[in-house]
Amino acid sequence: MADQIGQDQRGRAGTAAANPVSDQAPSSAERERAEHERAEHERAEVAAFRRSVGLTHLVDVHTHFMPQRVLAKVWAYFDRAGPLIGRSWPITYRQQEQRRVDLLRGFGVRAFTAMLYPHKPGMARWLNDWAADFAARTPDCLHTATFFAEPSAPDDVRRALEQGARVFKSHLQVGGYDPTDPVLDPVWGLLAETGVPVVTHCGSGPVPGAHTGPDPVARVLARHPRLRLVVAHLGMPEYHEFLDLAERHDRVMLDTTMVFTPFIEETAPFPADALPRLADLGDRILLGTDFPNIPYSYVDALRALARTGLGPAWLRAVCHDNAARLFDLGPDPRPGPVSRGA
Repeated sequence: MADQIGQDQRGRAGTAAANPVSDQAPSSAERERAEHERAEHERAEVAAFRRSVGLTHLVDVHTHFMPQRVLAKVWAYFDRAGPLIGRSWPITYRQQEQRRVDLLRGFGVRAFTAMLYPHKPGMARWLNDWAADFAARTPDCLHTATFFAEPSAPDDVRRALEQGARVFKSHLQVGGYDPTDPVLDPVWGLLAETGVPVVTHCGSGPVPGAHTGPDPVARVLARHPRLRLVVAHLGMPEYHEFLDLAERHDRVMLDTTMVFTPFIEETAPFPADALPRLADLGDRILLGTDFPNIPYSYVDALRALARTGLGPAWLRAVCHDNAARLFDLGPDPRPGPVSRGA
């Protein structure tokens, strides 16, 4: 919450300047006004980024929406810098659900996901029911579902598909399950058959898990080569190994979640010698941000991608066109001009 505390302090400083005789805490109306001003400022910054690369919209394939009591536990884990994090991780967008949806829409995100995931048996089905309801009341959300390595997994996935799921989340680190578990073989087969993508946290960042790394998912892909697997976080920190996997399997994609930001570059920098490979795979890289659970602003994530130097055409593909094609969303409705500085 360091960013929020700093923002609140700046808001209080501004209030004091306007009313020097008052040393009281800002009222709820003043806090509301300060938050609105911050949101307006960031919307303008994101809009400037979009204009700089010739887009009026973004598609973000890695955002998190989940039941409030589950999200509260996730935020509490981040607040404690739990063992899968190991460092201070302030949540920048700790607003209530509708405000978070409105923020994404204000950023020009025309489609986003509701990445949610179970950490134990028996959770997946009720999470999927919540996600189906969320998608029904949030039409710009790509209906997201999940599963766990348990006997009910095939039925859970079939049920989610019947409810309209368009993308799945598999979190091997938090779930702690082996993707080659025999109970999941029908799941991978069904997803491969239907062509519904699955975003998978399978890299070993921020810390290795029992079944993270490229080898387990490589074995899944050997059995199900038509699977549309989206490797989250570009496979951080095994960047080269997951690029190898994408080069061997033409239906494997990768999302950019958190990579290239200063927060990640400190501990798991993307290797400069891999940038040409990332450019060559430009039609299979997707924008992901981890919103709202990020310790910096949304525009910071976009600017980090621009700092790769891979150019506006690559950024247009990554930030919109690749995901629009994957989910059959159609072209950017009103493409804008590329600024001279892009």
